[in-house]
Amino acid sequence: MSDLEEAYRLEYFETEDFVRKQCSECGSFFWTRDPDRETCGEPPCDEYEFIDNPSLDREYTLEEMREKFLSFFEAHDHERIEPYPVAANRWRDDVLLTQASIYDFQPLVTSGKTPPPANPLTISQPCIRMQDIDNVGKTGRHTMAFEMMAHHTFNVREDADQEYAYDGEVYWKDETVELCDEFFVEMGVDPEEITYIEDPWVGGGNAGPAFEVLYRGAELATLVFMSMEQDPEGEYEMKDGNRYSPMDTYIVDTGYGLERWTWVSQGTPTVYEAIYPEMIEFLKEKAAIELTAEEEALIHRASKLAGRLDIDEVEDVDAARETIAAELDVEAAYIDELMSPLEDIYAIADHARTLAYMFGDGIVPSNVGTGYLARMVLRRTVRLLESVDIEVPIADLVDMQAERLEYQNRETIRDIVDSEVEKYQETLERGGRRVRQLAEEHAESGTPIPESALVELYDSHGIQPDMVEEIAAEYGVAVETPDNFYGLVAERHDKEGGETAQETRDSRFADLPETEQLYYDDQYRTEFEAIVLDVFEREEGYDVVLDQTMFYPEGGGQPADHGTLSTGENTVTVLDVQIEDGVIRHHTDDNPGKGEFVTGQIDVERRRRLMRHHTATHVVIDAARSVLGDHVRQAGAQKGTDSSRIDIRHFERLNRETVEEIERRANRTVMEDLHVHQEWPDRHEAEETYGFDLYQGGIPAGQNIRLIHVGEDVQACGGTHVARTGEIGAIKILSTERVQDGVERLTFAAGEAAVEHVESMERDLLAAAATFDVSPADVPATAERFFEEWKERGKQIEQLKEQLAEARAAGAESGERVSVGEWEAVIKRLDVDMDELRATANALAEDGTIAVVASGVDGAQFVVAAPDGAPVNAGAVVSELASRVGGGGGGPADFAQGGGPNVDALDEALEAVPELLESRAEAN
Repeated sequence: MSDLEEAYRLEYFETEDFVRKQCSECGSFFWTRDPDRETCGEPPCDEYEFIDNPSLDREYTLEEMREKFLSFFEAHDHERIEPYPVAANRWRDDVLLTQASIYDFQPLVTSGKTPPPANPLTISQPCIRMQDIDNVGKTGRHTMAFEMMAHHTFNVREDADQEYAYDGEVYWKDETVELCDEFFVEMGVDPEEITYIEDPWVGGGNAGPAFEVLYRGAELATLVFMSMEQDPEGEYEMKDGNRYSPMDTYIVDTGYGLERWTWVSQGTPTVYEAIYPEMIEFLKEKAAIELTAEEEALIHRASKLAGRLDIDEVEDVDAARETIAAELDVEAAYIDELMSPLEDIYAIADHARTLAYMFGDGIVPSNVGTGYLARMVLRRTVRLLESVDIEVPIADLVDMQAERLEYQNRETIRDIVDSEVEKYQETLERGGRRVRQLAEEHAESGTPIPESALVELYDSHGIQPDMVEEIAAEYGVAVETPDNFYGLVAERHDKEGGETAQETRDSRFADLPETEQLYYDDQYRTEFEAIVLDVFEREEGYDVVLDQTMFYPEGGGQPADHGTLSTGENTVTVLDVQIEDGVIRHHTDDNPGKGEFVTGQIDVERRRRLMRHHTATHVVIDAARSVLGDHVRQAGAQKGTDSSRIDIRHFERLNRETVEEIERRANRTVMEDLHVHQEWPDRHEAEETYGFDLYQGGIPAGQNIRLIHVGEDVQACGGTHVARTGEIGAIKILSTERVQDGVERLTFAAGEAAVEHVESMERDLLAAAATFDVSPADVPATAERFFEEWKERGKQIEQLKEQLAEARAAGAESGERVSVGEWEAVIKRLDVDMDELRATANALAEDGTIAVVASGVDGAQFVVAAPDGAPVNAGAVVSELASRVGGGGGGPADFAQGGGPNVDALDEALEAVPELLESRAEAN
């Protein structure tokens, strides 16, 4: 027996007379109290036995079930904690959405770097799993948005070779299964009907044995025992193909599906009627779906078999539908016609809830990250509404769910949805043309439109596969649409920022102690004394490590301090400062000497400018949130000495009036001269007090985190700051731009830099006033008048050019005239600019004359124009003439231009035109 098999043999199972069985259908191993049981209990091995058969002690709503679970575990000495947002990238940088309750505690708690908020704890965590999007509506049980009720413990092995933020064992596998059993019994379940399926778990670089807990065909809980970490040299190879080794920490990671439990308690045909009853009825009414008693009965029978449509379990969904239809003794087309509208309605209800979670937690639609995933769900919902002919604004549906979830920012949610729907309609208009072009290409080649093209059409234009299929059908072209299309698209965008390069660690600094960071003690102090612990030569200059320093190392978007290190006889310049694993390296231009006692001097002016700009960054984003809404979050920032920038997530472009209001509010904060102070609270207390908006500029590690308070704005931040907002001086927003869809960049200057910018603008204004010979106040009106006059003169010039071209065309009678079949051609050298040359040729062609005109003003230039039906290809003639003057050119048959550098050959080329026209005409 392998170690992994042994991991499932629990003392609790022996005590409670469980037997280990192998499923006769799928081959999985499972544990049961029923010695006669042959199947594991999971679809498709078993049907949903609870449909039309409520299977708990009573029927529960979502709210009642959540409270029942949390209260049970509170009664068993677990502390209840509040749920985290669905946007997991608020507190971690390796994933986008919260897909399980354990995400709340990765990686800092699970690695042991930070203690959990409680141990043991219980929680009901809202989650979103994009990989389930294609199953939603079809299987009867899948939802993208769901709550994972859970209980967790965090344990450390007694023989651990290092210290962790928690220690000892709270409980492990036996107690976890016992608690699970007890909860089932509390809910009125006969324990002999429960099966525990062995299913090793892997995810997020961790792994461990796990049980899927089944009751009457429903998976109601998963019990994961996270005890291994990914290790290339590990002794265990898991189902993902990677090797794993035991880790010092081991964690109980459970998940009880709130929606599934509610569904089983009610016995409705699908989970959707149990959790979205009002919306399902509303959508059925709007879609005019009316079913006979016979159809209702058939749907109930089909619902019990719907678990077989899981795209993760079956290779061909259509084949699975046919099998279900055969068992129901009906045609597959009939059951599909009956179920498809309902499946779409179920998906619409689920998607509306998913969008309410996303937008309620401040996700802004965009082309990347969580914003892309939100956009994908919204666009699919729009298409689903069209498919069942429901004319209800999607904003209304999302708002219904947002109200149920008790979000306070419902107006902002509506604004986001309405704005995104409008953008989608514009995108569809452009994308439809591309689909028709693609369909034409594949019609010519006789090939189907492949999956890769579908994904590209969706990524670039938001075109749904069924829309591609409709258009392609007009051209007789097939489309290769996979059953899990949306899951594939989501997978492409399911990582925050994509792959990142591994940091290169310098082993030379590994044995040095962490540098004492004096800059947090007094950010105004600019001189200090220290001992040089070591000096390392680099390609350019040296890396100097001190026992303590006032120099701020680059981080959090703030550049490093500059300055000097001085001994009694030598002074070196500090050009850059970096930190790695707590060791601060000063990049200097010379070697101060290992063991020397040095005096450090910070560049005061640079430090003060950076302090003002960093504090101003906090003020500007707070002002932006107050003007635009609480959904605004930082997407990046870079501080500087002359200006700084901050990128914010917002769903619309910023107009001038909005920017001015943000600037006014920021300067109001400056004038209020608010106190700016720091504190180092416990991270969990800080998160509970201020929420995850703390982490605007990154996620710090450690049990205690540094918070910066600027008035009511509070952010986790490692930078240097002024003591009062009044010290910032004026804040001037210099420019705004959209750096990507859903992200607006504000570039601003603060303090002296703002004054310098205003002075520069004033100089430019005075210079413009002097040029116009008016007062500075009159410059805007004068500039507008000059601009309008310039535009009007431009129109007059164009009109005069056209008149001149007509005159030249009339004067071209003096040019050489030749016959080309039944047509006449004029050959003329005019020596004018290219605009006039083109206008002259057009005027001649409009009069029914073939025109060959040339100029030697800017090299040798030719323009050829041919009226409709003329036996001359203008592009071919120009190409030939241009080659004779050392150049090239061409164009369509009716109008072409070109030339070359050899002006001396221009006349000779024109002399050859009659023969050239005649030969070209004969060729045609």
